[in-house]
Amino acid sequence: MLKIVSSFSFYLLFLTNLNAVEFSGKFIQGSFILGKTDPGSKIKIDKKNVKITDDGYFVFGLGRDRKNDITIQILKDKKLKVVVKKVFKRKYKIQKIDGLPEKKVTPPKEVYERIKRENKIIANARAVESNLTFFKNKFINPLDNAIVTGVYGSQRILNGKPKWPHYGIDIAAKKGTEIKSSATGIVTMAEPD
Repeated sequence: MLKIVSSFSFYLLFLTNLNAVEFSGKFIQGSFILGKTDPGSKIKIDKKNVKITDDGYFVFGLGRDRKNDITIQILKDKKLKVVVKKVFKRKYKIQKIDGLPEKKVTPPKEVYERIKRENKIIANARAVESNLTFFKNKFINPLDNAIVTGVYGSQRILNGKPKWPHYGIDIAAKKGTEIKSSATGIVTMAEPD
């Protein structure tokens, strides 16, 4: 009897570890999620193939306004595991600024054309796919005493007009202040201001 129970326990342990996956990060709107699974697995996030490193790491982001749960599929050795994670709503900061000159609220045509051109450059930089694995390491603050002036997902309402949300982090410092790289990697975009 002991042998049967022991064998059954081993079998259950084996089944529960099949296509194991771990996540680092919170499943809330606008988050960066680092995943780890068995090397050699294939990963799909909402039916989209995601690159995975040789040692089983993968990364994905949750959209700022994502409304539904996320489905992660892990396939290895013809065995499929499906993980569904609830994505929680994030409360974003909204900043209202009134009394601005109209050109700061609605840019002139030439500024708008520059914004469109820059958005295309940014989209191309974000579309780069590589085999770099720097995302596995923790990001550091580029300044020791950083003053954060803009956070991801926040939105400004200028003179009563809602503007696009902010898709970055702004850090203020004096001109000429030395900054550190927040992570190892390759610069995919550098443009003069």
